[in-house]
Amino acid sequence: MSRTALILGDSGTGKTASLRELDPALTLLIQPEAKDLPFRPKGWLEFSRENLGGSIKSSNDYAVIRASINGGVKDGKKVIVIDDANYLMMGEEFRRIGETGFKKFSEIALNFLNLIQYLKSLPDDVTVYFMAHTQTSPEGRVSIKTTGKMLDDKVVVEGLFTMVFMCCARDGRHFFETHTNGNTPAKTPIGMFEVNEIDNDLNLVTKTINEYYNGE
Repeated sequence: MSRTALILGDSGTGKTASLRELDPALTLLIQPEAKDLPFRPKGWLEFSRENLGGSIKSSNDYAVIRASINGGVKDGKKVIVIDDANYLMMGEEFRRIGETGFKKFSEIALNFLNLIQYLKSLPDDVTVYFMAHTQTSPEGRVSIKTTGKMLDDKVVVEGLFTMVFMCCARDGRHFFETHTNGNTPAKTPIGMFEVNEIDNDLNLVTKTINEYYNGE
């Protein structure tokens, strides 16, 4: 079973920027919506059937995403990142905009949850980061932003992850919150991080996760 972590944050709080120190040769970034990287993209090339050594695959098709991840893992990728995962639900909803009835939204939610379960099934030497935007309730509680009410009412998506990092920006500094402040779902295993705030550096986080679980 892979080590999976949920990375939550508003746009501009440093989710994608946290990839900047990762080795692109060992990383596969899935972009449901193609966009430029917020750092110099040296070594971050397009991933394709002809170039399994690439690092970036843009698609919101679940079958394409799974096939790309399977190929990447077989080729030695050790870090899988799903960026802006909310757009997976949005993309499917737009593709099926002509359909009526509640069944459509149930299937959209199920496809999203099935992807999370699939990512968990990857080998235990693979680390997965599932990135998403947030929404805030009238009471101030922060959670993953979803499409429709199916996931909000029936499933606590954050509960599917042992690690939830909250992206924050304050006074020009971008960082991860590792433990809840009372309103966010941030959480990490006991003893993994002793401080509440760490640099938004996924290379450092990956090393810490591997050391915690594998003694590496």
